Amino acid sequence: MQRASRLSRELSLLATEPPPGITCWQSQNQMDSLRAQILGSADTPYEKGIFDLEIVVPERYPFEPPKIRFLTPIYHPNIDSAGRICLDVLKLPPKGAWRPSLNISTLLTSIQLLMAEPNPDDPLMADIVQYKYNKQLFLLNARDWTQKHA
Repeated sequence: MQRASRLSRELSLLATEPPPGITCWQSQNQMDSLRAQILGSADTPYEKGIFDLEIVVPERYPFEPPKIRFLTPIYHPNIDSAGRICLDVLKLPPKGAWRPSLNISTLLTSIQLLMAEPNPDDPLMADIVQYKYNKQLFLLNARDWTQKHA
């Protein structure tokens, strides 16, 4: 019951006051299945791209973080080909930084920030670590993928 009322409040807030460039909604009238879209930020290789995400809210939410993955292919060192995201706030401690005080809006904003500022020291995709060594090639590939897929 607590989970349902919290999710309802969060979705209502996301609908009325969404973070810039982010939308989120219920998928097929199921409270635990959400969809989101993140617009690629200006001055990034993802600019003008629209990226779809899937959010699965666990039974133990907010004591357990939602599972979020990209449905739109994205060329990024911290996001793998299955759309999984390497981001500390998406994992429970001790390895992660999830706290029940965080919410879906905060997570989506963190993902949007990660898109703009990749973390090359914690890559999920080893072949994309060129971000660290050859940034121009990375930017070229990321723009190309955004034009093709987003």
